[in-house]
Amino acid sequence: MKIRTGLLRDIGATLSPFNSFLFIQGLETLPLRARAHVANAQKVAEFLSTHPAVTWVKYPGLSDHPDHERAKKYFPNGPGAVLGFGIKGGLEAGKKFINSVKLASHLANILDAKTLVIHPASTTHSQLSPEEQIESGVTPDFVRVSVGIEDVKDIIADLDQALHASQK
Repeated sequence: MKIRTGLLRDIGATLSPFNSFLFIQGLETLPLRARAHVANAQKVAEFLSTHPAVTWVKYPGLSDHPDHERAKKYFPNGPGAVLGFGIKGGLEAGKKFINSVKLASHLANILDAKTLVIHPASTTHSQLSPEEQIESGVTPDFVRVSVGIEDVKDIIADLDQALHASQK
């Protein structure tokens, strides 16, 4: 009864053969992609932490993050591919940044093969009042990056040019 009323309703009876094939293809390459995501995220976080248009970076792979030691212990291959940073200039700079990226895509999901960026204060959380945004951890300067598996030099170059554009 649980399968009929819950799982069948929520996910369907079975995957189509083609969707099964795609799922298996993705699963087989997951370890390779995960290593690339994590390695790129570390380099992007290090780059952002020294950029003049960035006020802060939250990524457990950085030694100044409060959970850095815990991340090293529990995630020896790296703490993931999602990070956040504060952009100088707040809300308006965040909007300019998002509109200036060329390689990265402006999407709310995470862990795609491509690099994704979002400025929650002007998109996903824009319906909230400024006070409600702050309560939910969304500051006007917050930009979230889900680092992809492109060449890290290309990712950094795109973020750099968008950061420079955001400050004009």
